Amino acid sequence: MQVVAVVVTFNRLPLLERLLDRLLEVREVAEVLVVDNASTDGTGEWLRGRFPHGGPDRVRTRTLDSNTGGAGGFATGLTWAMERDADRVWLMDDDAVPEPDCLALLLERPDLDFWGPAVVAEQDASRLCFPIRLPGGTRVVHRMAEVEAAARDGLIPGVVIPFNGVLVTRELVERIGVPRAEFFIWGDDVEYLWRAERAGARIATVVEAIFTNPATDDLGTPMMFGRTTYNHTPSDLKHYCMARNNTVNLRDYRGWPFVLMFWVKTVWFYLFTRRRPGRIAMSARAAWAGLRGDFTGHRKYLA
Repeated sequence: MQVVAVVVTFNRLPLLERLLDRLLEVREVAEVLVVDNASTDGTGEWLRGRFPHGGPDRVRTRTLDSNTGGAGGFATGLTWAMERDADRVWLMDDDAVPEPDCLALLLERPDLDFWGPAVVAEQDASRLCFPIRLPGGTRVVHRMAEVEAAARDGLIPGVVIPFNGVLVTRELVERIGVPRAEFFIWGDDVEYLWRAERAGARIATVVEAIFTNPATDDLGTPMMFGRTTYNHTPSDLKHYCMARNNTVNLRDYRGWPFVLMFWVKTVWFYLFTRRRPGRIAMSARAAWAGLRGDFTGHRKYLA
């Protein structure tokens, strides 16, 4: 069985160096494919100098002509891995670091199609980098201890954080395709997860397998008197993509009532929780563009 790691990078060369050092220590990885999203910090030059032909380091690199975001990067990388006869593909961003035994623990679960590690905050390994909703209810947890307590046979079934150390089988990719490149960022991972669910994929988080990632933004900001949370970000680019892509995802996979609930939360959050009425107008423009099939509007926010 050939496991190929796919890394998508953009302008974070020191973090990429750290990650590649770790991946080259993982004996279960046959190859590492690095997709450079047209970085401007010297990443492309460093990759070409450090890994000119792949060679004994098992690393192959590809620098894109323009920044296609995480969605485009993973679409490129997953297609590339399939072309290189991967049986399992291990997907990750450049800022993460898997524990040395992470992949080995994942591979002990051959009865899954789309599965990944527990993703913990680099700053504090006792808490999750991304809050997760436990299956069978509405409870959202933020601490590793809560995940461990909820696990069954070491798994949280039906839950995974896509593109953060997740493994996907060749068979599943052949059935459902690759991520939607036009999404750019924020929402492409959820869409791919929901697409896998719709296809009947066996999905889980392996609690013992650990993946560290810097905790950023205000993911899961409490709102409505603590009754729910909202994925706020100070970045206009990220918010535009989130409002657009989330509206499209909810329409396509959950239905219009869920779109309405998302919009109630968006209006509430930027009127009362973090008052920024301009964000509501931006959200409306983004959502309308997505519903029309226009996925170009985020470009105005690119630096």
